[in-house]
Amino acid sequence: MKRKKVWIPIVSVVGLTAIAMLVLFLLKDKNAEMASGTDIQEMPITVQKAAEKELTETILVTGEIVPESEQKVYIEPDKGEIIEYKVTENQTVKAGEPLFLYDSSKLEVEYNGAVRERDLIKLRAKAEEAQIAELNKQIAAAKKNPAGESDGESVDVNQLTKEKAQLELQYENTKSEAASAQERINESADRKKEMTVVSKIDGIVVKVNQNIAKTETGASEPVIHIISNSPYKVIGTMSEFDAVKIQPEQAVVIRPKVFKDREWNGVVESVSQFPNEEGASGDMMGAPGGGNVTMYPFKVAITDDTSELRQGFHVSLEVKIVGTEKKPVIPHSAILDEGGIAVTYVLVDGKMERREVKTGSMNDEFIQVIEGVKNDELVVITPNEGMYDGMEVTSFDEIK
Repeated sequence: MKRKKVWIPIVSVVGLTAIAMLVLFLLKDKNAEMASGTDIQEMPITVQKAAEKELTETILVTGEIVPESEQKVYIEPDKGEIIEYKVTENQTVKAGEPLFLYDSSKLEVEYNGAVRERDLIKLRAKAEEAQIAELNKQIAAAKKNPAGESDGESVDVNQLTKEKAQLELQYENTKSEAASAQERINESADRKKEMTVVSKIDGIVVKVNQNIAKTETGASEPVIHIISNSPYKVIGTMSEFDAVKIQPEQAVVIRPKVFKDREWNGVVESVSQFPNEEGASGDMMGAPGGGNVTMYPFKVAITDDTSELRQGFHVSLEVKIVGTEKKPVIPHSAILDEGGIAVTYVLVDGKMERREVKTGSMNDEFIQVIEGVKNDELVVITPNEGMYDGMEVTSFDEIK
């Protein structure tokens, strides 16, 4: 009997302890749910009205300053030795002015021989022409004699006519020889002219290399290098995403890297329709869709004075693209990427609405919404994964 009285209180205490622990666990779980629900309802929400704007997108590219044009003259071994240089470095030249002379003494001999040959042929042609004229006179005189006065009259006329025909054929051959001789003279004159190398552009001689090493195929470096003295330009390449937006005559701000806080104005001169030959594609971080992009050459004309600039300067260029139509715009932060789908949340009558949107042009701050958001709707600019469609919102901050 005593043993039963001892175990009853022990069992009661264990049971009460287990019940108390279960109650505490359930209360803790319920409080966690309430706390979690309170966090969602009371999380800070910031909204901003979608506003219709024409976005101005700024595109940044890089390039290099180059002359308008340039001429590099290489040695041509088949023309022989250079005997005289007509220009020096830093000299200004005009198109057509001589740069240097090859040795043309052999061509001079050939040319003079061709001229003498042509002159001799022309003398022979004149003699034959005179003989033909004399035969014409003899034939005319023979025909004036009355018929029958001389038994050999018809024979004399026929003989003279045959001689004239042979002489006329010989004369035609002589004229052909004279024409061929003149062609040789012309060819020789052209070759003589090529022995004087001239400038093809108006510009400045930046290099004269008189000690360049020659080989059978010429030389790898130019013997004369000329750049145009026209205002400098900028060349470079841009991605396919920029090439479809930038058009000729668009304004450009040019900032050389060697000059801090200075800029030059320019305009887009051309954007090639064909990829860069040196490398049609390359990897560009942040490109839409990722992966490789194709690069296209462009050229920019500098409209300001370029006297302080130098060939080879590297520059950054800023091109502003103004949108062609007004569309609702929202901050970039208002867009969530859900597996490749652009999503934003709109506050309507105190509840969240999840919207899948189609975006358009953008700049550093805003992005156009072509579909999914209307003008003046309140868009959540700080969305997070805790939000859901239909979530009630008790308070929010609006950015004006």
